[in-house]
Amino acid sequence: MREPATATVAQLPEFDEIIDVRSEGEFAEDHVPGAINCPVLDDAERARVGTIYKQRSPFEARKIGAALVSANIARHLNECFLQRPREWRPLVYCWRGGERSGAFAQVLSRVGWQVSRLEGGYRTYRRAVIADLERLPRAFRLCVVCGLTGTGKSRLLRALREAGGQVLDLEALAAHRGSVLGNLPDAPQPSQKMFDSLIWSALGRFDPARVVYVEAESKKIGVLRVPPALIDTMWNSECVVLESPIEVRVGLLEQEYAHFLEQPASLVAKLECLAPLHGHAVIEKWKELIAMRQWDELTADLLVRHYDPAYTRAIDKHYPALPRATKLRLERADDSAFAALARRCLDSEKEPERVCV
Repeated sequence: MREPATATVAQLPEFDEIIDVRSEGEFAEDHVPGAINCPVLDDAERARVGTIYKQRSPFEARKIGAALVSANIARHLNECFLQRPREWRPLVYCWRGGERSGAFAQVLSRVGWQVSRLEGGYRTYRRAVIADLERLPRAFRLCVVCGLTGTGKSRLLRALREAGGQVLDLEALAAHRGSVLGNLPDAPQPSQKMFDSLIWSALGRFDPARVVYVEAESKKIGVLRVPPALIDTMWNSECVVLESPIEVRVGLLEQEYAHFLEQPASLVAKLECLAPLHGHAVIEKWKELIAMRQWDELTADLLVRHYDPAYTRAIDKHYPALPRATKLRLERADDSAFAALARRCLDSEKEPERVCV
């Protein structure tokens, strides 16, 4: 029976399944996108073995660790892999590509599967992500979708993807809408490392010969930083501006932020953070509108007083191509309207002298 082979980060797409055998805590912080987690030692077991190693002896720790690893591998084999065919080609990795992935790969190899280990493990993968995020963004032609808050930029990105366009939806990857009210309900933001991995994975699937559409962002989305090379490329790319009447914007925002309408107390708490910018009198006015459920008036006032001035300042500062950008007008917020704008964008890709519409 041949020994498990080794593979590089560049070869990851060649495998049928990627198995991360690190603990659940390590996996939650970051992992290869699409990998499944089958810990050979979970967080509690790692802590236990580590304590024995330090306080008793390395030999005692290895004995107990081996028993735990063997039991966990047997459980994963029973629960996850017994139905895999003989032709299945998995890749296994741990922190350094050492003992944890080695033990798991050995068992899978003895079964008869063509298993490989990631050379250098997660540490090598992470170095590759960092290096690629410095290089990859500059390999693409980006078209940055700009527009005031509520004009439907995220909806346009979804329509572009559905129509076959290449879309990098940073707010979806960051689980945040990029504003003071941007936290998604029941969806915490990923770690910075995981955010980097998700961007790296998305960029790796794109065709450099085609345009990649991305929404205009600042350096941070919630608590997460956009990779410097990516934000720099975005700021120096061509733009398209999405415009829509304020009543359309109000309707779109009330759909997107329906959770605040259902839980007004959480909205009040968020708006109180804006007191240093707008003063307590304005905040009290907004609270009154919330108490009366005057959502249209509240949303329109938030746009005019807070979001539009802030967005205009930021967009004018960072996107020098904005004055020559083509403007797209959204008169109604239905799927057919977004689909029509998406088709207009994609049709423009056929004109070699233009990056955007």
